[in-house]
Amino acid sequence: MIQIMQRKNQRLQWGRRFATKMILALLVVILIPTLTSVLFYSASSKLVKKNVRESSLQLVRQAADALSSIIIAGTDASNVLYSDVKLQQAVRNTQPTTEEEKTDKDYISTLLNNFVGSNSFVKTLYVLREEGTSWGSGSFKQSKVYLQPLRDLEWARLARMKDGEPAWGPIAYDPYSGYGDNNDLILSVTRVIKDFESLADIGYLLVNLDGKKVVDRISQIHLGKTGGFYVVDNEGKVVIDRRLERIGQPLSDSGLRDWASRGSEAEFEYEANGIRYYNIKQPLSNGWSIVGSVPIHEITDELTDMRRMIWTSAVGFALLAIVIGLILARQVTKPIKQLTSQMKVAESGDFTVRTEVRSQDEIGHMSRQFNKMIKRIDELVHEVHDIQESKRQAELRAVMHRIHPHFLFNTLSTIKWLIRYNQSSKAYEALSALVLLLEANMGKKGSFVSLAEELDIVGKYLSILEIRYDTAFRLHLDINTEAVPFRIPRMLIQPIVENAVFHGLVPTGGDGDIWVKAFPSSDAIMIEIRDNGRGISPEYVLKLDKYEQAEHSGMTGIGLMHVHEWIRLYYPAGSELRIVNGESGGTVVLMKLMKPVDDNWQREGA
Repeated sequence: MIQIMQRKNQRLQWGRRFATKMILALLVVILIPTLTSVLFYSASSKLVKKNVRESSLQLVRQAADALSSIIIAGTDASNVLYSDVKLQQAVRNTQPTTEEEKTDKDYISTLLNNFVGSNSFVKTLYVLREEGTSWGSGSFKQSKVYLQPLRDLEWARLARMKDGEPAWGPIAYDPYSGYGDNNDLILSVTRVIKDFESLADIGYLLVNLDGKKVVDRISQIHLGKTGGFYVVDNEGKVVIDRRLERIGQPLSDSGLRDWASRGSEAEFEYEANGIRYYNIKQPLSNGWSIVGSVPIHEITDELTDMRRMIWTSAVGFALLAIVIGLILARQVTKPIKQLTSQMKVAESGDFTVRTEVRSQDEIGHMSRQFNKMIKRIDELVHEVHDIQESKRQAELRAVMHRIHPHFLFNTLSTIKWLIRYNQSSKAYEALSALVLLLEANMGKKGSFVSLAEELDIVGKYLSILEIRYDTAFRLHLDINTEAVPFRIPRMLIQPIVENAVFHGLVPTGGDGDIWVKAFPSSDAIMIEIRDNGRGISPEYVLKLDKYEQAEHSGMTGIGLMHVHEWIRLYYPAGSELRIVNGESGGTVVLMKLMKPVDDNWQREGA
């Protein structure tokens, strides 16, 4: 708990330091252009992102237009050939004569080759039948048609499902042209040829677009450094891509696949292998979608570099501000710390301290003024000390002048009454005791005596009181050895013992006992004076506790006034005098005399 409080205090002190305030001020000044840069970056970021988005949309539209023109060329070729009456008659004629077969072959071959020659995107055209003769353009090999039944092929199944409508297939190698398997890339649109009369399926029309041109067309349009475009069908499978190994594969990310095949939003982001990608799409005329994909960091690298530059410069300037602040603060706070340390020395009471700051600035002027002020305070303190000491000595003499006559009056009054009642021997004993008592007092110099000396005087005074009242008063002492040499004002205990006799023991009409106990505490000497007399009423004790009121109302005698004033004048704060009733009767006077830090005042006049 203490450590937590210490750390809290350290943080508070650090927050109040001039260096901290200066550094914070410099940081605030630097924060203004930094904040401006951040705002500029935020605005620039939004603008760049908007431009990137618009640019990406424009690119994907451009790619979609390029592909759509190719797809439309294939669709147009398919529509023209599909509606050719002579071609349909030739396909429907399953048992042609030799002359009809030759006529059909010449017509269809010429028709197909003319289409290929007139359209740069159409690579090959095929009219295929499951049985009988099939026709094709270019290097068509009819023998390859019968290597596998057409009905079992995927593209034929899709064509039948479309029932005469165009069915598009993915980029693939042409299976019916050339030699071997290293054929040209094609993008095929197939249609099942229907008998216009019976609507039965009689063959297949294949329009093969130039796959290499298709791939080259989308490969020429880039997104970022590594991003590009590809085409997916309505099931999320890749059908056109410059990376041929992806053809026919579904998109790996399910979210991306759903968005590309069925999503209505034009943009989509996803993360793969720790890299976040930005995707944008545009529908094509055949129901497919062209998708552009690019790692986000490639289109935001400039923004990232700008942001890094802003924060790097902000941190650099902040460090520079801290260094400059510390240097400037040191130049300012070093003399201030020196001046503060000298102030603390002066605060402790040493007014001889002087600062050594010699600069010509405001701090140097403050230092010179501080030296003048301390010098003047030192002079005033000595003046006040001299005045207070004179006042204290005057009060001391006034007390002494009150207590001594009071003591002599009581003693001489006793002797007078003894003589009056012809008790000469007792009067002689009383005068002898008074002589011894005065001799003991006159043999001492100064206003202070040890506790042991004061108790010796008390013993001699009790012998006078025993003669006066013809009663035995027994004094019991319990003095700790550490309390024996403790110095107290002369006749501090005597008035209390006198009150104990007059007001406590004498009214009982018999002998009495007085106990004096003295012992040390941590920072004081405790003195307890107790008697076995009649005690005092609680109301009187309560009034005596309010000393000033009791003094003004005349309830306190000269003796108790003397003791109160001695304690007030000569002992530190915390010293006190209390009067209470004893637990088993009698009165108890308790004195707590705080130990003075400097006891030179006790030895004055000694």
